[in-house]
Amino acid sequence: VDVKEGLTPMDEDVADLLRKTPKKVLLVANKVDNTQRANDHAEFYSLGLGEIYCISAINGSGTGDLLDELVRDFEVEEEEENIDTDLPKIAVVGRPNVGKSSMINALIGQDRNIVTNISGTTRDSLLTRYNLFGFDFMIVDTAGVRKKGKVFEDVEFYSVMRSIRSIESSDVCILMLDASQGLESQDLNLFSLIQRNNKGVVIVVNKWDLIEKDTNTSKDFEARIRERIAPFDDVPIIFTSVINKQRIFKVLETAKMVYESRTQQISTSRLNEEVLPIVKEENPPPSYKGKHIKIKYVMQLKTAYPQFVFYCNLPQYIREPYRRYVENRMREIYNFHGVPITLYFREK
Repeated sequence: VDVKEGLTPMDEDVADLLRKTPKKVLLVANKVDNTQRANDHAEFYSLGLGEIYCISAINGSGTGDLLDELVRDFEVEEEEENIDTDLPKIAVVGRPNVGKSSMINALIGQDRNIVTNISGTTRDSLLTRYNLFGFDFMIVDTAGVRKKGKVFEDVEFYSVMRSIRSIESSDVCILMLDASQGLESQDLNLFSLIQRNNKGVVIVVNKWDLIEKDTNTSKDFEARIRERIAPFDDVPIIFTSVINKQRIFKVLETAKMVYESRTQQISTSRLNEEVLPIVKEENPPPSYKGKHIKIKYVMQLKTAYPQFVFYCNLPQYIREPYRRYVENRMREIYNFHGVPITLYFREK
């Protein structure tokens, strides 16, 4: 009701209807902007709807008490399923309108996430448990991330922040691209963010059905992507059409493979048996100013993603090209495709 206008016949007619309903009714008097109007609400008690909550929508006074009363009778709904925090967490990220929500809807077989042609439809990060066909993990639909200069609304700003937090808390990220637009600078920014947080990554090129193809179209497209993301180019790339449900199951299989590779623990004996011959006999570190570098043994650290320590006599002389060579060989041996790994060289 409007304190400024006072009690009207229309208020009385609506109150007559509301008194007949079995549901709880809150009587709210708006435009109580000052102490003088605070005393003008008493006439509304004649409506017979109980206590009156005086608020001012323009400055927000009184809205806290109203909100407390409003949520008092809300039922706390149980989650559909008990969310197991130990389950793998896979975040689907990308620019707006590349098909992230459509992908998740196609996977779970229901329209859980709203899909429109309007960029920015998804505002929050939506968590869904997927436990079909031998898979069991949490999949997160995130809001599309645009360049900072194109974000003008506060709502979109916080949506982007939640998307970034989803990346930080995930195990594997599915980075979705629009095949008709290719790999753009914002995609590279997201890829860099995933890399800095040491998350597993799978690149999914969606809307592949819109591209005119010849014999080498996919190979050329993949080569251009790997060239742009170098030197971190050991990443699975899958071409899909969500609307045709083409290769979407392969996306799950690849994400699961990346997660298993990211969480594998390799015993010290196995590492020294398989990696040590490479760095000691096959291709040892190049000498520096006549000083020979001897690597004695290697072990894996117990961390969230694969990190390895190589103990040697002169770690300060290990150069970046050799470090990258060892990393690439380990990727080949242990199938670390799409998985970040870190190598440390320490003195022993």
